[in-house]
Amino acid sequence: MARFPEIGFTMPQARRVITRLVHHYRDDLRDIPGLKKTKAEALMASARLDQLEVMDRRRSSVDPFVKYLFRAGDGRVFETVRIPLEQPRWSVCVSSQAGCALRCAFCETGRMGFERNLEPWEIVDQVLRVRSESPERPVTGVVFQGQGEPFQNYENVMTAADVLRHPCGGRIGSDRITISTVGLLPMMDRYVDEGRPYRLILSLTSAFPEKRELLLPVASKWPVDALADSMKRLSKRQRNVINLAWVLMSGVNTGADEARELGRLFKGERVRVSVIDVNDPTGRFVRAGDEERGQFLNALSANGIPFVRRYSGGPDIHAACGMLARHVQGGEAHAV
Repeated sequence: MARFPEIGFTMPQARRVITRLVHHYRDDLRDIPGLKKTKAEALMASARLDQLEVMDRRRSSVDPFVKYLFRAGDGRVFETVRIPLEQPRWSVCVSSQAGCALRCAFCETGRMGFERNLEPWEIVDQVLRVRSESPERPVTGVVFQGQGEPFQNYENVMTAADVLRHPCGGRIGSDRITISTVGLLPMMDRYVDEGRPYRLILSLTSAFPEKRELLLPVASKWPVDALADSMKRLSKRQRNVINLAWVLMSGVNTGADEARELGRLFKGERVRVSVIDVNDPTGRFVRAGDEERGQFLNALSANGIPFVRRYSGGPDIHAACGMLARHVQGGEAHAV
């Protein structure tokens, strides 16, 4: 409550206020133990209590994924996905920007262009709204893998993550908060140096520089070896596995040569590759068939690279995180 020194909150009062507004997701300060009515009224008169507008919700007809379309006060729109986990829990894939400037070839958001960074409260509100509308399961995870590159909105993303893990806020474990980047090396190094506790996943998608540049234009700025070195530093600092994301595209990045190069880049390191099928509504990039996918996964194993195959959910509503469209289509309207 340092923003409101004139009100004179004590630390216990501040914690109770944050718990009411964030954890309980309420817009009133009535009957908070130990908080005088005059202080509550002063804060309500000085602070903003904005919430995002839900323009639409769509539930997939094939699985429990739900995609939300939110609108901010300035009219910017962005999307969020409610993801079912194996246990009866939810994870939430959040957007960190309206649009995206990176123009990744396989990404629907990249075709929109960049509009603006989201504020911390706009990121947090995505999670709180989904949680409030899905009480049948707890929200235990957050993934920064929706619209936008989180490391281009570094300060706001870190603030939002801190609120989401705070015991008075989202109460989500730091190891359950995942931040995905396509590889902005200066921000990756800053992240490591600052000792951030969250899981970082590098969307590598190809181990070869020339191919990466075709798929992710920003890759031309920093060598793959340097990205790998940054992830190794993070692994040592966090004493954790190196997490890589691999958007699998037929005929593009399914060769055994990719697996061999991954083995070279991360030789002797603990690595986990999350393999997810591409979800490109334009049809330019298509999913690998079972045989092609199986050969790639076998090649990973042969080169000592552990992997998990991520389910690309909500295909009829384009709900795959990182490949969100401007509009919601398909599925069924999801009533609260």
